[in-house]
Amino acid sequence: MTGPAQPTHESTVLVTVTGPDRPGVTSVLFQELTKHDVDVMDVEQVVIRGRLTLGVLVSCAGDADALKASVEQVMPTVGVHVDVEVGAPVGGGRSPSTHSVLVLGSPVKARALTAIGRELAVQGANIDAIRAVADYPVTGLELMVSAPGDGSEATGTVGQESASDTALRTGLAAVAAGEGVDIAVQRGGLARRAQRLIVFDVDSTLVQGEVIEMLAARAGAEDKVAEITAAAMRGELDFTQSLHQRVQSLAGLPASVIQDVADELELTPGARTTIRTLRRLGFHCGVVSGGFTQVIEGLAHELELDFVAANTLEIVDGTLTGRVIGPIIDRAAKAVALQRFAAQAGVPLEQTVAVGDGANDIDMISAAGLGIAFNAKPALRDVADTALSYPYLDAVLFVLGITRAEVEAADAIDGVLRRVPLGGQ
Repeated sequence: MTGPAQPTHESTVLVTVTGPDRPGVTSVLFQELTKHDVDVMDVEQVVIRGRLTLGVLVSCAGDADALKASVEQVMPTVGVHVDVEVGAPVGGGRSPSTHSVLVLGSPVKARALTAIGRELAVQGANIDAIRAVADYPVTGLELMVSAPGDGSEATGTVGQESASDTALRTGLAAVAAGEGVDIAVQRGGLARRAQRLIVFDVDSTLVQGEVIEMLAARAGAEDKVAEITAAAMRGELDFTQSLHQRVQSLAGLPASVIQDVADELELTPGARTTIRTLRRLGFHCGVVSGGFTQVIEGLAHELELDFVAANTLEIVDGTLTGRVIGPIIDRAAKAVALQRFAAQAGVPLEQTVAVGDGANDIDMISAAGLGIAFNAKPALRDVADTALSYPYLDAVLFVLGITRAEVEAADAIDGVLRRVPLGGQ
């Protein structure tokens, strides 16, 4: 009679390969593992500047020592080093990181990463992985972090601020200020990839400068208007009141100045790349501006934007009257416009992104699922989820988890890839 089947003793084996990255390394390793009929439990690979690190955790029902010997013999033939650990701990598998921490700098110094690592350690947070997301126009590094908390972070629940969210933002904001880098903290999980609609402020965000000041220059009132604009953007003046004061200075100008100013608009560096990339990804894109429809409508058409909300200058007999007509797009109206665009696109508000620079963007930034302060006044930075201080709008892409390599690969396919020398911008 045949006796009862003997239980099979399985060993876990961790194989770690390091060396120059070259074709065939992974194939040779798995071909050797196949000979020993192993089950693959986990794999992780990273290549940094042509150097490969490949880790494979397997379950071996046969002779683990024989597997170890054969792998150690074959891998040096392809020019790499191998370490094999028999009886490696299995653990409970990798849980998703709770947060993404994006670091932007020009450059990012080791000192900044030291300070970030120290702050994360103080909070009991662990760095699970680090990857480079950009080398132009700024250096961008993304840290995937697991922070202690109530466990809700890992689910990627949108719109819920946890204690660990607040602690990470506060602690790392202090590091950012001290080290001269931008640090953006976002919840990990599905929530980070859920955004589907983005709106931009126009003046000093999508375009350089303030349109009202460009118009006022034609009336010899640029300095006066600039002073009022600055106070309004700092939140020191009611926006609607300041708008009427500034527009009054335009009374008597010929309507032709509108096209003159529109022709002079200069996009913020990276704006075209940003809009082009987001549209490729299926984002609905729009602008919500305290400026003027007649000035920005041509630009909106050129960029193929889906939504535009702005004020309308009154023109009578070919002359600006110094008044605006229709509803005023002020601080509150910007948030309403965002909500209206989201409803039109069928996108939940928590899956929207808003980007702005002034106090009149506060309600819009606060209403969006992700609010980004771009070279912003303190009043807006204080309420935004993320603050960017470098003058390149494509940094917004990095906040959204899009890498420079992905952007440039798509641009190369479309024949629009180019890097403008930063000193010339």
